[in-house]
Amino acid sequence: MPTKRSPRRGTMQFWPRKRSKRQYPRIRHWPYSDDIKPLGFSGYKVGMAHAQFTDNRPNSLTKGEDIIWPITIIECPPLKVASLVFYKKFTHGLRAVSQILANKLDKDLNRKIPLPKHAKKKDIKPEEFDDLRLLVFTQPKLTSIGKKKPELFELAIGGKKDDKLRFAQERLGKEIYLKDVLDEGNLLDSRAITRGRGTQGPVKRFGVAIRSHKSEKTKRGPGSLGGWGNNRSWTVAHAGQTGYHQRTEYNKWLLKIDDDPAKINKKSGFKKYGNVKNPYIIMKGSIAGPNRRLIVFTKAVRPNHKIPKEVPAINKIY
Repeated sequence: MPTKRSPRRGTMQFWPRKRSKRQYPRIRHWPYSDDIKPLGFSGYKVGMAHAQFTDNRPNSLTKGEDIIWPITIIECPPLKVASLVFYKKFTHGLRAVSQILANKLDKDLNRKIPLPKHAKKKDIKPEEFDDLRLLVFTQPKLTSIGKKKPELFELAIGGKKDDKLRFAQERLGKEIYLKDVLDEGNLLDSRAITRGRGTQGPVKRFGVAIRSHKSEKTKRGPGSLGGWGNNRSWTVAHAGQTGYHQRTEYNKWLLKIDDDPAKINKKSGFKKYGNVKNPYIIMKGSIAGPNRRLIVFTKAVRPNHKIPKEVPAINKIY
């Protein structure tokens, strides 16, 4: 029989494999859109379930049949706009140059950043900046996860510069709701911090094959660490931090947006979460991170045009 080989399943695309600096993701790139509205939203992961659908994909082998898919439920309380951040283009990219704060800010935001005593009013013209973003914060107190400290991050806006400024000034200090940003059938890129697993060995961390019982020194380790001369290869799989990394998944299918949590709530609540109290979304497949972790969604950067825009009818949720 041929020798069974198992190359390492780790990739050098994610390097270094170290812990994330914070518990919610950072967005490094925003897609372009002509729609004058925020290009993303966020929510707390409730958990997973199974749903029965009537398959509506045109090229699917099970077209028109009832099939069962895994789904992820995410609770999305409204976001609040804390300030407007203005950017200007320099040689090495965009740089924040000014900021306009809302007149009134929630006291819970003081748990995250020190709040100024007085907000400075400033009139800014479109020619004074190249881009602007909304600095928003979450409202976890509206959920049942037992948390008060909000998360703070930026949201980009679609449209032209004048339209962005007008839209942002109207929303300053107000809430942004889920239905104002997302629609059923959208393709989204989900960003989250994965479940942390601490320090693990190379077998669990990189999928290195377990060696024969006749091997020397160790069984659960790489076969060669590299030559002793010059540089010892840093690409060899070693033990280290596993999990709690930021990861992005492309083209997650938004199947449903609903304002009535009573349709999915259980008598005992969802495990390690509780009951849903706010509008929620149902996504096809799994989403990174444990329950109660903040997930940030953005419009798809490279949408898959084979996925239909019309969502299938949900017959039953298990």
